[in-house]
Amino acid sequence: MEESDKKKEKEKAREQARQEKAAKFAAKQERLRQVNEKASSKPAKKSTVTSEVPEYVERTPPGSKKILGSLEDVHHKAYIPKVVESAWYPWWEKEGFFKPEYNMKAKKDKSPFVIVFPPPNITGRLHIGHALATALEDTLIRWSRMRGHATLFLPGCDHASIATQSIVEKTIWRRGKQTRHDLGREKFLQTVWQWKEEYHQNINRVVKRIGASFDWDREAFTMDANLSAAVTETFVQLHDKGLIYRSSRLVNWCGALQTALSNLEVDNKELEGRTMLSLPGYDRPVEFGVLVYFRYKLADSEEGVEVATTRLETMLGDVAVAVNPKDERYASLVGKKLQHPFIDRLLPIVADNHVDPSFGSGCVKITPAHDRNDMQIGERHNLEVINIFNDDGTINANGGPTFAGQKRFHARRNVEQELTKLGLFVKKDSHAMTVPICSRSGDAIEPRIKPQWWVKMDNMAAEAINAVKRGDIRIKPESAEKSYFRWLEEIQDWCISRQLWWGHRIPAYRVLLNNEGAGDATHDEEHWVSGRTLQEAQKKAEAKFPGKTFTLDQDPDVLDTWYVIVMISLSDQLTIFRFSSGLWPFSTLGWPRKTTDLDNFYPTSILETGYDILFFWVSRMIMLGLKLTGTVPFREVYCHSLVRDSEGRKMSKSLGNVIDPVDVIDGIALESLLDKLSQGNLDPKELTTATKYQKTSFPKGIPECGADALRMSLVRYTTSSGGDISFDVNVMHGYRRFCNKMYQATKYVLGKLGDSYTPPSDSGLSGSESLASRWILHRLSRAAKNVNESIQERAFSQAAFVAYSYFYDDLCDVFIENSKAIIAEGSDQERLSTFNALYTALDNGLRMLHPFMPFITEELWQRLPRRPGDNTPSITVASFPEFDEKYDNEPVEAVYTLLTNCAKGIRSLINDPSYRGKLGQAVTIKALSNQAYESATSHLQVIRSLTGKGVDSISIATPSSPVPHGCAASVVSSSAIIFVPLVGDIDVAKETTETETKMTATMKQVEVQKGVVANPDLEKATAAARETERNKLAELETEVESYRMSIESLKALKIE
Repeated sequence: MEESDKKKEKEKAREQARQEKAAKFAAKQERLRQVNEKASSKPAKKSTVTSEVPEYVERTPPGSKKILGSLEDVHHKAYIPKVVESAWYPWWEKEGFFKPEYNMKAKKDKSPFVIVFPPPNITGRLHIGHALATALEDTLIRWSRMRGHATLFLPGCDHASIATQSIVEKTIWRRGKQTRHDLGREKFLQTVWQWKEEYHQNINRVVKRIGASFDWDREAFTMDANLSAAVTETFVQLHDKGLIYRSSRLVNWCGALQTALSNLEVDNKELEGRTMLSLPGYDRPVEFGVLVYFRYKLADSEEGVEVATTRLETMLGDVAVAVNPKDERYASLVGKKLQHPFIDRLLPIVADNHVDPSFGSGCVKITPAHDRNDMQIGERHNLEVINIFNDDGTINANGGPTFAGQKRFHARRNVEQELTKLGLFVKKDSHAMTVPICSRSGDAIEPRIKPQWWVKMDNMAAEAINAVKRGDIRIKPESAEKSYFRWLEEIQDWCISRQLWWGHRIPAYRVLLNNEGAGDATHDEEHWVSGRTLQEAQKKAEAKFPGKTFTLDQDPDVLDTWYVIVMISLSDQLTIFRFSSGLWPFSTLGWPRKTTDLDNFYPTSILETGYDILFFWVSRMIMLGLKLTGTVPFREVYCHSLVRDSEGRKMSKSLGNVIDPVDVIDGIALESLLDKLSQGNLDPKELTTATKYQKTSFPKGIPECGADALRMSLVRYTTSSGGDISFDVNVMHGYRRFCNKMYQATKYVLGKLGDSYTPPSDSGLSGSESLASRWILHRLSRAAKNVNESIQERAFSQAAFVAYSYFYDDLCDVFIENSKAIIAEGSDQERLSTFNALYTALDNGLRMLHPFMPFITEELWQRLPRRPGDNTPSITVASFPEFDEKYDNEPVEAVYTLLTNCAKGIRSLINDPSYRGKLGQAVTIKALSNQAYESATSHLQVIRSLTGKGVDSISIATPSSPVPHGCAASVVSSSAIIFVPLVGDIDVAKETTETETKMTATMKQVEVQKGVVANPDLEKATAAARETERNKLAELETEVESYRMSIESLKALKIE
């Protein structure tokens, strides 16, 4: 029996819901793009680097501190990612900055902060999703290290049983037409180990390029000696306690690989109707997407029933036909027997409520051994379970002598022919269906009953639920926690065995009793023992069978690393379990041995991962951690967003939207991207789709962005709600321009400070600071407070935005611009005070950005002079900026904000395209309070300096002054309004109408933003995030008021 139309409709509805959700997530990113517009859309200054620049050659010996070149040489005049990023990582590693011992010696009062890196599979290249996880985790690690914690970021890789074995088998067949059986187990495993070393190093090179600050001396691999010992210990402990048992159940089976699979290794191929698919082992394409109707005759007459199936060959394993008990058409047939046409087998007609009378003829063939729904019906009616397939996908003796030995899809065609000869074939219709395909081999999956090792789940799941409810573990975001509870409450026992050679061989031994029939000991739990060693298993067998003589035969199967099969009741789908990786948080620290690392660093601090494997992996680590160590494996789980492409689609090789982070770091031409596609294993149709996407999305290839821009954009993308994010390489390239902004700003400051400048021994205030200096130090302190709070709350995007805004807006666009006039015209004392403020603001700005952008911040920070007595060797171990009460100065903030807003208002008006050629050069600032008038008058030079060119004069009007007529207006705040006269032949009516249109559009934005601010969910966000949203509302309301004032001024001009 196949899944019903209702089930398919539900699946389609779920898929449609997923697509709609993806579209919503993509729409949300539009707002993020607008926030990032400054970074991504501002025209870049003309680069001093040309195509004639010679290839950069790093002079620094590997592991030595980087030799910094002059900022005037050809490679350092402007920001070049590969120049900035070179040489730092080997030095960081050699100096031991990434080791927890570095801070454990200096700051013993700080608790360790530990993240064990979720191990990627050694089989493949890292993609942009890996880069997102690495960026977030390393941000936490670097931030914690700079705050004085002993940090351990423990790297590692997963041996990926099925993926690795599949690739290596294909490789040895391609090279020498040999199978693993030709090589033998021992030699095959030697070949896999050689292959592993090559690909393992590829992964390590990429994460180093991204800047992950791992302690490489503690690197782990799931097949290492200690981790293998941990796997054996776990199996034996749980088997001895009765929590692991052996049972025959239905699994997804790949005949090409001859192993069970998880649903994550299965690609569900949607077919709209009749489709010919190419499968391994077949010379001709195989027909799918058809519903075949045929008849079974009653055993005692020529009458019969008509059934329909999409897998005709499975009729060789049919044991019954089911009808709905309410279906009057077949009520008289229930209980009668049908004769199988090819096998001496009678098939009872049973009544079952699961049968959909509207599907096909309303009669459903039942094949319990090869269909999950049929298996359930078979259990309810005590039907025989008959397996008709060998491990390689051929028909076995149970399929009858006519078909035994045939490949299953040859048998499909031959069964149809034989039914036609017997007059039992009815018809064949095109039919939409889903075909499960092995993602590793491309073979069609076959459900089969196989003996496997299983773990009892109920008690362990209950303990894992209670751990979160007690608060021992926090799961963020809240939606992920709800999913965690739902999944564990519905869990069933899961399988942990695989029919492979590469992996941890199961430490279970079959007891073969001599001179006695032991029955089918392969399936019989009583004839199996487990042991850490063969000697231990021998003793257990002797105790279990006293006085008996026997031999022990170890199970040839392995325990799966990432994917192991488990049935979930509601979805009736196969999901995954990670056995060796379920031990990852504590086996990497030495368990089951009692080690110093286990004492110092377990439980770990946080697990950062994708929400899509919260149940598959995270919950398993919690259950095994509680069961084996008596405590939770980590105190917090943070689930990051799923990265989608620029069109909101989930990334897939077949779509061509899987992005290699190295391609973003180094840049890549379109031709090279397309070459990568052609070298893959996509079928022609998929290759066409993938090629079209890449040509559309990357018409000029991917520009060189650098690791810092990649990291910053990914962190900035992350949403606190865990919603999906859309990848846009243009935004990433915008952050490369931000890197250049940082580079040029530092270069400017260093040039002004000069080689003889020495910063004061401490960062305290001298009392002679200018208004601008006091303002930037206040902004620095507030930014540090907001960044620390945001990271603490795991609001990564907000933290990155605050650090970015401080450096870009406050430091570069405002303070550095304002400092130019003071440096050029101020007294020696004013100049020195400004230099000191510039140094403090830049030094702390670089340190604030370091967790997000490690390479460029180190490169620039190393060029800064040090305060006397400061011997900090690297920004990686420098202190992170904190809120400093002595800098906090709200009155200065209010005054300087008025001045900067005035300058912004003037620039906004004179640069507004709609006023181009219509404005005069004289600006009037009308103060709306006496305090505003005094502040603006006292600091008029600041306004002039920040305004820049394009204005002849700026005057300040008192609150009582009349509103100037015939002017464009910009309301700065509740304290001041900017007026610039309209000149020339002005069409007052047209200008008024255009301004009213703008005001109406902005008023709509105000209403939307009011909804955001009024949303109760905003209160759950960080204080900085709440302040940002409220500021947006205030800015929009100010914009509306500006338009209103402009309209009022225009109407007055019309009256005149």
